[in-house]
Amino acid sequence: MTEKSKTLDALPSVIPVFPLPSVILLPGASLPLNIFEPRYLKMVRDAATGHNLIGMIQPRVKEVGAKAPPLFTVGGVGSISEFHETEDGRIVIRLKGLSRFRIDEELSVTTPYRQVRADWKAFEQDPWGGNSKTRVERDALMASLKAYLDIKGLDADFSAIAEAPDDVLVNTLSMIVPFSPAEKQALLEAPEVWDRSELLKKLLTMAASNLAANDSDGSAH
Repeated sequence: MTEKSKTLDALPSVIPVFPLPSVILLPGASLPLNIFEPRYLKMVRDAATGHNLIGMIQPRVKEVGAKAPPLFTVGGVGSISEFHETEDGRIVIRLKGLSRFRIDEELSVTTPYRQVRADWKAFEQDPWGGNSKTRVERDALMASLKAYLDIKGLDADFSAIAEAPDDVLVNTLSMIVPFSPAEKQALLEAPEVWDRSELLKKLLTMAASNLAANDSDGSAH
């Protein structure tokens, strides 16, 4: 058995999912979550005493009050790396991204949270992140990021960013930059890190251009 298949075999076939719009989880990246809804408190506690994994996935539409909105078919799974219960009944966790998954089917369950049968095979290159052997054009990506941050009036610790492996850099930026749910999903589903970095570069450039055009329109009035 190869190391890759051992890694895939370590992932369970059934996982709980946490639907959140504009939130994705990619391999090697870290996602902090503040849990307060009873159904998701139950989900986190069950995961923490079980296989320690939670799948993050976006709903296709934002339905206010909807119990089970339709989901995109691709999400990202992470292991609970930090767990803290607060005095006011919340649970603060951090997920470490491991692999993407495709929903094979959503299960009929008695738990208050949703569970799916996950297909890992399409993403067998994903587990467990931290691979710096990619073809990311970092200089061009960082230039796009800097132009975006400048137009937003923001700054970043570029020295710390420079130390991150290529895939962690690209995946983390894809998660934290406030793109639309559809753009986030496109980043999530990009086949490889290089494809994601190219899409990320285009989205940053488009966003900076749109912000600059809006500022220009506003100053003209």
